[in-house]
Amino acid sequence: MRLDIAGVALHADLSLPSDALGLVVFAHGSGSSRHSARNRTVAESLQHAHFATLLLDLLTEQEDSVDVTTAQFRFDIALLGERVVAALDWVRLNPPTSSLPLGLFGASTGAAAALIAAATRPAAVGAVVSRGGRPDLADASLERVTAPTLLIVGGRDPVVVDLNRQALGRLNALKELQIVPGATHLFEEPGALGQVSQLAGDWFTRYLR
Repeated sequence: MRLDIAGVALHADLSLPSDALGLVVFAHGSGSSRHSARNRTVAESLQHAHFATLLLDLLTEQEDSVDVTTAQFRFDIALLGERVVAALDWVRLNPPTSSLPLGLFGASTGAAAALIAAATRPAAVGAVVSRGGRPDLADASLERVTAPTLLIVGGRDPVVVDLNRQALGRLNALKELQIVPGATHLFEEPGALGQVSQLAGDWFTRYLR
């Protein structure tokens, strides 16, 4: 589907089971899109756990074609955060999704965009999960997040582990850091992504009511 939000047209994939417990909006990271195999795997796991999912491209097709060669937009965290906020507003105005509790799942730089959106729309967002994310890039928004936040990091990704620990210290909400042993930044190791899916599913089940 196409979302006309924030003055641009963004593509998205919406899965909406009839018995949905809530809706999880996915904010993709650097150089990624709604076609990310890793995020789609997590989304499918959440769908089996009776959650609706919205996998959203944060860049337009034109911006994405520029970003592939210049990386001009992927670290524009303010822009990405603004678009996640606009997506949340769209969800609230769209009748099939308007009544569902909302969660955010962010990967890489998308985690910072998700946290900015959670800080901007505190009444709307019930829970946040970050996978291999850069929550530190949310900067001053970290202290304003009120939604329960889970940070998931690979044990073999020491730089990002350290950045997540620093961000965890700045969060004032209910929070948790889970380190997946043996996993690198992309969680490509056997079973690693399954652990991410399980952790995310448990978190959203607990806090999206």
